[in-house]
Amino acid sequence: MRAHLIQMDLAWEDRAENHRRLGSLLAGIPDLKGSGDLVVLPEMFDTGFSFRLERTADTDGATLGVIREQAALWGITLQGSRTVLGADGRGRNRATIAGPDGSVLAEYDKVHPFTFGRECEFFTGGDRVEVYPWRCGGEELKVCPAICYDLRFPELFRRGLTLGAEVFAVGANWPLPRKAHRRVLSIARAIENQAYMLSVNRAGRDPHLVYEGDSLAVSPTGEVLAESGAGEQVLSVQVDPSVVRSWRATFPAWKDRRLE
Repeated sequence: MRAHLIQMDLAWEDRAENHRRLGSLLAGIPDLKGSGDLVVLPEMFDTGFSFRLERTADTDGATLGVIREQAALWGITLQGSRTVLGADGRGRNRATIAGPDGSVLAEYDKVHPFTFGRECEFFTGGDRVEVYPWRCGGEELKVCPAICYDLRFPELFRRGLTLGAEVFAVGANWPLPRKAHRRVLSIARAIENQAYMLSVNRAGRDPHLVYEGDSLAVSPTGEVLAESGAGEQVLSVQVDPSVVRSWRATFPAWKDRRLE
């Protein structure tokens, strides 16, 4: 099983251009067609981390359509977050996951809006953790999606573990000044839950911040399997279901959790 972390340089508030860039990056991944691979995109991959909901909300369903269409076109499982409007008129930072037939497998609303960055003024946090099945080549792993700031809250990942997660997939717009935190926390979440961590960040800059990328994939034992540098690129990694299951059986620390 392969996973691909697409470290996009996002065009600010330009959904059509980001849809085009996604298609181009997918087309450059070797042997992707019909692979059943998992592809994880950055937070708000279609617009960047913008609060101008009138510009960024996926009210016409175009980004939802792109996620579903690209998943079906390539025969992959595709996770990407977008802005949607709730009935209250406030935003939801929503990860949508589509399977190889284009059907929606799960949707997850970011539980923790980034208060320091004023996200909470425009977005309402979700209230539940989700898992979805990633099926590939006769194998299956349960994946728990999360978004950016969620990474700082280990209880979310513990809930994912309780729901059966063997892989965590985090899409982020995590800026340069705190990049070391994202790396350390990604490794910690993998170690404490004995699970794979796929942590993808955006590249480039927006009108406010610089993003250096530095996406990484971490094994259930905490080994960094692959790590990118700066700039737009695709980070690909092998994910072996037997590794997470054998490690949990050999060293079953995950079973000793109590305070939930």
